[in-house]
Amino acid sequence: MSGGLPEDQRLLWVTFLPDGRAAEVSPGSTLLAAARLASVPIASVCGGEGICGRCRVLVRSGRVETSPTPLLSPEEWRAGYVLACQARVKEEDVVVEVPPESRTSEIWGTETLPEIESSGLFRLSPLVRKIFLALPRPTLEDNAGDQERLFREIRKKADVSELLAELQVLREWPALLRSARWQVTATLAQKDQVVEVLQLEPQDRSREALGVAVDVGTSTVVAHLLHLGTGKTLDTEAKYNSQRVHGAEVTRRILAAERLGVEKLQSLVVADINDLISHMVERQGISLSDVLGVVCAGNTAMTHFLLGLPPGALRRYPYVAAAVAPPAVRAAEVGIRINPQGLLWVVPGIGGWVGGDITAGLLASAVHRSKDLVLFVDIGTNGEVVLGGQDWLVACSTSAGPAFEGAGVTSGVRAGPGAIHRVEFTPQGPVFHVLGDGLAQGLCGSGLIDAIAGLFRIGYLDRSGRLSPQAENVLEHNGDLAFLLAPKGRAARDILITQRDIANVLRAKAAIYAGITVLLKETGVALKDVRWLYIAGAFGSHLDPRNAITLGLIPDFPAERVRFWGNTSLAGAKLCLLSQQAWEEARRLAARVTYYDLGSCPYYYEEFLGALFLPHTDLSRFPSVVAGEKL
Repeated sequence: MSGGLPEDQRLLWVTFLPDGRAAEVSPGSTLLAAARLASVPIASVCGGEGICGRCRVLVRSGRVETSPTPLLSPEEWRAGYVLACQARVKEEDVVVEVPPESRTSEIWGTETLPEIESSGLFRLSPLVRKIFLALPRPTLEDNAGDQERLFREIRKKADVSELLAELQVLREWPALLRSARWQVTATLAQKDQVVEVLQLEPQDRSREALGVAVDVGTSTVVAHLLHLGTGKTLDTEAKYNSQRVHGAEVTRRILAAERLGVEKLQSLVVADINDLISHMVERQGISLSDVLGVVCAGNTAMTHFLLGLPPGALRRYPYVAAAVAPPAVRAAEVGIRINPQGLLWVVPGIGGWVGGDITAGLLASAVHRSKDLVLFVDIGTNGEVVLGGQDWLVACSTSAGPAFEGAGVTSGVRAGPGAIHRVEFTPQGPVFHVLGDGLAQGLCGSGLIDAIAGLFRIGYLDRSGRLSPQAENVLEHNGDLAFLLAPKGRAARDILITQRDIANVLRAKAAIYAGITVLLKETGVALKDVRWLYIAGAFGSHLDPRNAITLGLIPDFPAERVRFWGNTSLAGAKLCLLSQQAWEEARRLAARVTYYDLGSCPYYYEEFLGALFLPHTDLSRFPSVVAGEKL
């Protein structure tokens, strides 16, 4: 420590095990802030608010200032565990151990498709890129203006026709070109049908171009930092969407925007994106000015909130968006902090309640190129369904609610370290598997589906989803029946599945299944004619198709023809950022998908009611469940 400084100015060392990395911080700094300075990856999707419980660390030596939290058991508290986002260094150096389950290597929602050069779909040609130029000096024989000289040389090295530059940028060029001895790096950005020269820099800085792809989800915001020259992912970060204080579903947030002003909702999600970018940039030891562009994918409402567009018309007939395919804008216009000249692109939506996240998903999974019929289902707070292939595509959206993402569930958590993501029922009782192999913190969506399907299979649930009071480990919890999956000790807390949780899941699965059924009927397609069932969504890679069918979440479909794609919204956003070809394909793709409004279907509600049972009121739709279970 700096012994000559006053007490409140002394810096303290925080050392992280097993990495052995350390950071020097001011008194009052959180352990999470110290970890970021030391480039130690600690999961924290709630953005440091102390509500996700992901950043559990063990204080090995030294004292920190913090308070007890229900996210840590009394045994953990006595052992020295704290939440890194809430624990602050105060008077002495600290040594902290970061357990495997608290690391971001398995953070929810950061999984994606292979890097672009190995995907085989598109060539690497980023929406924004840098090129080095050695311009010939002006002479009496070659006395073109500085702008014309620059544009001429750009066209020699890049396949562009229409070029433009803003006046304020143009004013800087004469002095810069001469001080740099005509050796400069130009930053080029694809902006609609023209290419804009965003900035000039002296000498060769062509290898310093970075960009960010963002999945702006209703529940969670996920970002990847990309090197635009190579297409490699440098860093990842995720956090809860701060708009959740205004409601778990987008309709409640639209009402809040009408009451409080859309600027309030915009500021929250923009702050989330800025947090993610700043954390990644800080860890990588680079400058925000090196981040030249951001591509965001989100549902229609989230796109409106991000851009500050009035969303009210989305919830009123005929449910029209202010913009489905908004133009590229300066990121600074919406408050995103990157290079001041950097651009923001929003993946174009399809219409109504089917947004750019689904366009991105279709692009990433190549549904639109399939010769066979594909049923694409994105399971999240909204449940979107797309049916078709290379000849035609039809899409609809259902309001599933946040249950599959762990929200609004008694013991629900996101699909990250500490989440129970698999549950099996054996003669000896339930066996569960935890992401990160640490102490279980709660159930994520796939674990919840496994558990409910398993309870039904062993007879603890009837077809209406009611728990049997006489069943083993069924108890009363806050006036409600609940199944105790794991008692405290085997987990960080009692992991319960309540009757209310089951009802929430049944409503969510009924909405999605009814949407699938309506889309098949309205297009005249029989389920047997669908070749592939694609499931997208962050928890999809952990989903057991047999249990999803038992629940009645998806149709009775051969398991070998079910594919899980993970976070396709993020994957598609990355493709768009890294390839102009992919971006143009996304624009064309969005325009050719037909949007079907389920609200106009006279029998949707009837289908929804039928799907509220396990697996359905019409058992003939689920022959494999009938054959395998005693109903």
